[in-house]
Amino acid sequence: MSRRAPSAELSKILEEGYRRKAWHGPNLKGSLRGVTPAQAAFRPGPGRHSIRELALHAAYWKYTVWRRLTGEKRGSFPLGGSNWFARNGVPTAAEWKKEKELLEAQHRRLTAAVAKLPARPAHSVLRQVYGVALHDAYHTGQIQYVKRLLKGRRLR
Repeated sequence: MSRRAPSAELSKILEEGYRRKAWHGPNLKGSLRGVTPAQAAFRPGPGRHSIRELALHAAYWKYTVWRRLTGEKRGSFPLGGSNWFARNGVPTAAEWKKEKELLEAQHRRLTAAVAKLPARPAHSVLRQVYGVALHDAYHTGQIQYVKRLLKGRRLR
């Protein structure tokens, strides 16, 4: 890590995976920009996740890491269930917007918790925060791939 406080470095890493320009290409928030509700619902194959399911999954894991950092009890995620949230059918524009806002809210809450970390966070804390940033990058790649599959398709 650099000479910056670990929380500042961790915040930078989280932001690069989610909203800031990164060397590796698109970030998670950018990969969702311009995705229509029909595109968000597109399933690339049987048993494969849609873009909206990937976005909700990323929101859940941001919540999970936030909960672990803060000691908050389980069960406070706005959606019932955990990890993957099956979504069938095309959402309304308002539903899709609300799902993206959930991801944004979970990201903000996580970065606020990271900013409050002690000067020398435990190794397990570092792994959790690095892990969720890498998780964003991983699912960004999946979303970009699904968007590529969508090129030239007409969705309703």
